[in-house]
Amino acid sequence: MLATDEFKNFAEPKKLACHAGVAPFEHSSGSSIRGRSRVNQHARKRLKFLFHLAAMSAIRVKGELQTYYQRKVAEGKNKMSILNAVRNKLIHRICAVVKRKQKYDIFYPLSFV
Repeated sequence: MLATDEFKNFAEPKKLACHAGVAPFEHSSGSSIRGRSRVNQHARKRLKFLFHLAAMSAIRVKGELQTYYQRKVAEGKNKMSILNAVRNKLIHRICAVVKRKQKYDIFYPLSFV
């Protein structure tokens, strides 16, 4: 991936999420917190767009992320903030796959049992 220099620049998923404009930050000063959390506008727009397309595709296909999206919508959450959470989940999964140097395994937590 050109934007990450083959994941040498962003070894941690939180840093990549911040670079892509997916990580939410609260607007606070001292002890007061003003408004709701927002994402940084100074992000790599193309990278954010690609993660957006991946998240849209993930919520349309039957699976874990679609179930997550539907559950959060039923709880009354904002659809765009849920979509942003799905983008963040995808980034974390991509970084985990690159770090382990293995294919994505949907049953990864169960393989230790």
